[in-house]
Amino acid sequence: MSSRTAVSKPYILYAWPLSLYSGKVRAYLRYKGISFVEKPIRAWTFRTIERKTGANVMPVLVTPEGEWLQDSSAIMDRLEQRFPQAPVLPATPRQRVAAYVLEAWGDEYWLPAAMHYRWNFRENFERLFRQEAGDLLAPLAPRFVKDRLADGIAAKLRGFLPGLGVVSAQVNTIEAWTEGMLDRFDAHFEQQPYLLGTRPSYGDFGLVGPLFAHLGRDPYPRRTLIEPRRHLAAWVARMQQPERPRSGEFLSGDRIPPTLAPVFEAIFTEFWPSLAAIQDEVRRALPTLRNGRGFRRSLGEIEFPMGARRYRRLATPYSLWMAQRALDAYRGLAPAQQLSVDAWLATVSGAKAMQLAIEPRLTRMALRVAPEASSYPLPLAGEGGAQGRERA
Repeated sequence: MSSRTAVSKPYILYAWPLSLYSGKVRAYLRYKGISFVEKPIRAWTFRTIERKTGANVMPVLVTPEGEWLQDSSAIMDRLEQRFPQAPVLPATPRQRVAAYVLEAWGDEYWLPAAMHYRWNFRENFERLFRQEAGDLLAPLAPRFVKDRLADGIAAKLRGFLPGLGVVSAQVNTIEAWTEGMLDRFDAHFEQQPYLLGTRPSYGDFGLVGPLFAHLGRDPYPRRTLIEPRRHLAAWVARMQQPERPRSGEFLSGDRIPPTLAPVFEAIFTEFWPSLAAIQDEVRRALPTLRNGRGFRRSLGEIEFPMGARRYRRLATPYSLWMAQRALDAYRGLAPAQQLSVDAWLATVSGAKAMQLAIEPRLTRMALRVAPEASSYPLPLAGEGGAQGRERA
């Protein structure tokens, strides 16, 4: 299908302003100049979404042909094929791998920070979430009904905090890590408008999810974390409202900005060890798999570095599927291109990063991941179905 045919009828984005991954997809659609209509998800809309996608989730994108797409990365992959103008996935080897790595890190490793700063500061709930969620869920209902519905959603989302490691004993670790990382980004965005040049990449869209919907909109983190860092704040605003859609370029010569070196060093000394620990839990869980269900959303507890400290949380197999995208990009390169990537990775503590073994290979099933049939051919006994928790 041509791009011209695809834009003759708008896409429909079912999303919330409060939703982390909705912020990622919305920013992408705006930069690409793809015609879309955003529709808020009502209390009754979730049933339709679950029936169409297999998960109670947001965002969801409905194509002009009536196809329901779920998962922010899968949505971007599909639309990059349909709308090849101004690609947000770099063509050069170092930048392409870097963009995938940054996207996976933004989507997965930033979740504890996003959830901590939303749910552990009461003013966020009282001044924003309760009002906005209630109005979205049931716009015509009386206030007490809206509040009850919003309270139910909030209780469900707060229930994820312990599994993410967002507990009192680790709050100082989360906050020190977040503030240090935001300082690094503020310094970078003083030099570059986006991560890899004057055009946003997959990495920018992965990072803007937590830095807009949670840290950039909720009153407490916006006031204390984002607004004081004016270059970072300008990037958050630019990502949501691009001044010149479909414009800009990635840095010439396949360069990775030196201002991102501390970021990648943190990724390969923190996020990558967490992935290796998740892989260990996946191997342990393999014998328990049931046919058609895939891995549970969370497995056993893992421990890995976060800044100068150690951090504990439940393992999430989905993170491996995200990292697998970066590994596939690397393994699809010509040998000389891989050598170029290796030379860069060696300068940012990532010399062995692309050797991470994700076994078996994973495929996505709504909000779960499962072994690809070709990589795990043994028959799995049990029941079907594919459900998971909300990725909001």
